Amino acid sequence: METKLAVNAFAALSQETRLDIFRLLIKAGTGGQPAGALAEALGIAASTLSFHLKELEHAGLVTSARDGRRIFYKADYAGIREVIDFLMADCCNGDPRLCGPYIVTRTKEECC
Repeated sequence: METKLAVNAFAALSQETRLDIFRLLIKAGTGGQPAGALAEALGIAASTLSFHLKELEHAGLVTSARDGRRIFYKADYAGIREVIDFLMADCCNGDPRLCGPYIVTRTKEECC
């Protein structure tokens, strides 16, 4: 993941409502949540929710899919994993006792 993309993800999550939305979608799992349920759970207007969801989608943290008249939003686990990998890539100088599965394996050309 490029630094610029990571910064976009962190910027999206640095706003309280977006972080709340993101956490709800993580809890919802792979089934996601319809937009209306998210708005109701957070007590926010649909237009406000739409603005925040757009920011999360743009950052690669959320995806959407239409099902009839409803739009379901889901956490983008591949995007989330990229952010985690970005953060943990150089963790503890690669010591598996400290970072275990978070260490990203890189070729010599990529890291040196």
